[in-house]
Amino acid sequence: MMIRSVSTQPYDDQKPGTSGLRKKVPHFQQANYVENFVQSIFDSLEGFEGKALVVGGDGRYFNREVIQIVMKMAAAAGFGKVIVGQGGILSTPAASNVIRQSGAFGGIILSASHNPGGPKEDFGIKYNTGNGGPAPEKVTAEIYARTKSISEYKIIDAPDLDLDALGDFDLGGMTVSVVDPVAAYAELMESLFDFPAIKAMFDGGFTMSFDAMHAVTGPYATEILENRLGAAKGTVKNGTPLPDFGGHHPDPNLVHAKELYDLMMSADAPDFGAASDGDGDRNLIIGKGIFVTPSDSLALLAANAHLAPGYKGGLSGIARSMPTSGAADRVAEKLGIESYETPTGWKFFGNLLDADKATICGEESAGTGSNHVREKDGLWAVLLWLNILAARKEPAKDIVAAHWREYGRNYYTRHDYEGIDADAAEGLMAHLRAELSSLPGTKINGLFVSMADDFSYHDPVDGSVSENQGVRVMFEDGSRMVFRLSGTGTAGATLRVYLERLATDPDKLALETQSALADVIGAAEDLAGIKQRTGRDAPDVIT
Repeated sequence: MMIRSVSTQPYDDQKPGTSGLRKKVPHFQQANYVENFVQSIFDSLEGFEGKALVVGGDGRYFNREVIQIVMKMAAAAGFGKVIVGQGGILSTPAASNVIRQSGAFGGIILSASHNPGGPKEDFGIKYNTGNGGPAPEKVTAEIYARTKSISEYKIIDAPDLDLDALGDFDLGGMTVSVVDPVAAYAELMESLFDFPAIKAMFDGGFTMSFDAMHAVTGPYATEILENRLGAAKGTVKNGTPLPDFGGHHPDPNLVHAKELYDLMMSADAPDFGAASDGDGDRNLIIGKGIFVTPSDSLALLAANAHLAPGYKGGLSGIARSMPTSGAADRVAEKLGIESYETPTGWKFFGNLLDADKATICGEESAGTGSNHVREKDGLWAVLLWLNILAARKEPAKDIVAAHWREYGRNYYTRHDYEGIDADAAEGLMAHLRAELSSLPGTKINGLFVSMADDFSYHDPVDGSVSENQGVRVMFEDGSRMVFRLSGTGTAGATLRVYLERLATDPDKLALETQSALADVIGAAEDLAGIKQRTGRDAPDVIT
């Protein structure tokens, strides 16, 4: 094996965000940019010689080219094996499953999740550890430190491998196993859910529309929903993964999946609607005539998980990200189990899952999952919903309404201001942090502030502390608002404002969300001065 050492210079912008390193494709195409970051990953790890590395991505533009680079650098670094999805494809949850099932040392996932794809759009690289989950902050900090001092990378000279052919191949003395990206994941899902009951529901005339958004879950959804569960052919829409996601934005929200939403609100709606995102880790749930918010979906899935065979033994705990509504907390309280509030980012759930402190986790940004892998899992959430529908034999709308009557309804919305000036965004957050100590006891837009802080998380497993995770303002009536900057964008800054109110009055469970939160929305503007500081008159996306 001929290993070539290539001199290089550091880039100053390779700090991993919430889900790895994300930039525009042309940025990654700069000389040695990919190689620098991959070498920095390998330089930050110990004990991987001779072991396996899982590699795959969501099929977006530049995916295949980077996989060839990663494999050749893995061979030069001393890995004994690379396991790669056929065609370079592995959904993020499927990659986590392969890492765990194969006992691999770790994995490199090539994705920018729900961000657009194409020659001028987004790309991403992240490292997952041997538990199948995103690298913790300690590891990403080491990777970033290495990127700032790197002077060379190592790669073997070898022709590219055919990623479309299944089987084992030699790459400079290292074995490359090209595997079916769908089979192992589908088998895992079949072990968790009552496939015969769901199939019987479909055989009985149940109808569904699943929008794969020309992203990675198309093959997974087709195999599971249509081939194994018997859903009608054509249930999976936009099922062919495309490098540019068909020119669409692969984020399963009410803006980018509006066609599905309009269908589900129409007189001709099927019984159930769902979608997933670019790399398969997010989900959108829409029943006939009702959109189920991700926060409510987490609570409903936790409350009904016992109906699925894989969760009959009950849950050890429920975890949610801090910006996610408190709906799941009340489910945990009724079940007599712990609830955990973590920063945004799935990596914070890993310790809780590994320690069996939590079984189901979720984020308001449409990510939900369980201890079956160490990533959020869009198709898993859809299948658990189908299991619940098959067991309860009720429409989704009735199940949600019954849940609200029992637990109350958390009116909840997120306002996103995308691509705003980064300095303006940082200035807004600095202004909020400067006001925190003086807010308790004051009134904002008629609401009395009971508490205000910048959220810090103390990990109950390893004792680590993560500070400055988002500004929270709580009101005496139980309402709250949260401000934070997203870590998943690639241009400018994205300000996310989360607004919430709990209603328990049976006569106030069917209000329009933005109206129910009007005074909280007004309070957010009064406190933060969003329009003045960002120049935006309204959010770009409301979910």
